[in-house]
Amino acid sequence: MNDRERADAVYAELLKRQGERWVQPRVERTRRVLELLDDPQRTYRVVHITGTNGKTSTARMIESLVRAHGLRTGLFTSPHLERFTERIMIDGAPADDGVVADAWDEIVPFIGIVDAELEAAGDAALTFFEILTVLAFVVAADAPVDVLVLEVGMGGSWDSTNTADGEVAVFAPIDMDHADRLGDTIEKIATVKSGIIKDGAAVVSARQRPEAERVLRAAAAARGATIAFEGEEFALVEQRLAVGGQQITLRGLAGVYPDEYLPLYGAHQGFNAALAVAAVESLIGGGTTPIPAGIVTDGLAGATSPGRLQLLGTAPTVLVDAAHNPHGAHSLRAALRESFDFDEWGLVFGVFADKDAAGIVDELSTVVSRVFATSPESERALDADAVADLVEGAGLPVTVHPDLSDAVDAAREWAAASDRRAVVIAGSIVLAGQAVVLSAAEDWKAGWHG
Repeated sequence: MNDRERADAVYAELLKRQGERWVQPRVERTRRVLELLDDPQRTYRVVHITGTNGKTSTARMIESLVRAHGLRTGLFTSPHLERFTERIMIDGAPADDGVVADAWDEIVPFIGIVDAELEAAGDAALTFFEILTVLAFVVAADAPVDVLVLEVGMGGSWDSTNTADGEVAVFAPIDMDHADRLGDTIEKIATVKSGIIKDGAAVVSARQRPEAERVLRAAAAARGATIAFEGEEFALVEQRLAVGGQQITLRGLAGVYPDEYLPLYGAHQGFNAALAVAAVESLIGGGTTPIPAGIVTDGLAGATSPGRLQLLGTAPTVLVDAAHNPHGAHSLRAALRESFDFDEWGLVFGVFADKDAAGIVDELSTVVSRVFATSPESERALDADAVADLVEGAGLPVTVHPDLSDAVDAAREWAAASDRRAVVIAGSIVLAGQAVVLSAAEDWKAGWHG
């Protein structure tokens, strides 16, 4: 087998495990594998990030800013859009297939040992995400990286990633999501997420609801950690549209960074950038030394966030956004209004059955004119007819489409009838990944030809 085939075989083995959605509060199982591997996650510095929305974009900005300092970086995020190796980035690029396959060969014997121990104890075998986390830690150690930017899979305290000791803990906005696993109130969810705060860590947080802020402040105090909140200790000072993104001025923990270019759309990305800068100030200069201006410029200008208000097509304009809950849909709605000059938006919409589809539709109903209901390629997907029923209940015109390709064809044809129309694809990260692949295969940037 060549290296790509070897890496694909690794993913096939991972898929035989209990899936990402199957989560137990049992971080000690991942810790046991890592102990047998001599704790690779302790060989580099770690920035640990959690929250409900904005985690991945903020993590990617942090990684870019750290790399602009000349340090070697790792980035672990989830889920992926196209191939699973996107989840494990080294110096801004997906980990090499051969490196991933070699790391897998390194960890397989220890997975077998722990699986046998779990079976003897009457417990379930290691899961997809538990093993993937170990794989990412080993790939980062083998690189070796100086800093790993680590995104929580779900929650915080019992997430597999919490086997690493983040010297900087980053909190993106906390909202309702995964209530069946994390709790049915903001306070309960924040309590689980606050578990990533380690003794003596530096904590930086987006602006939070009062109940979440209270939890984070109490957790930081209990751990002897410092804590800084957006809007108080650091802030997005100014934001204006620019070609391909926005021009922003940031007040960090240690300095002011005027007129920086961020090649991402949406006001929320400006706030994510402020959070990322504060995190890197905390990591590199202890929160007291400004980041050199040229490094901020290079780091923010080099930031990418695939699947987040990403331009996939022109003539007509087609965007994709991974908004998959009401909070994400709220940010998307604001971005469509503020960052683009179109009179009508067509929404290609597919969502998982365990998500608040009605809440997403409610958020987007005031900005979209027409919906093209479809279904992501997943057993967890909500049927397209059920999606259409929700949309009709919100008073929007809707058509039903069996797959994404059919939905996008209909949406692009509708939008091509006027230069004041555009299309956005949203509702699911899986759907976003499908759209990225399909847009490249069909060359949506060449325009609609019918």
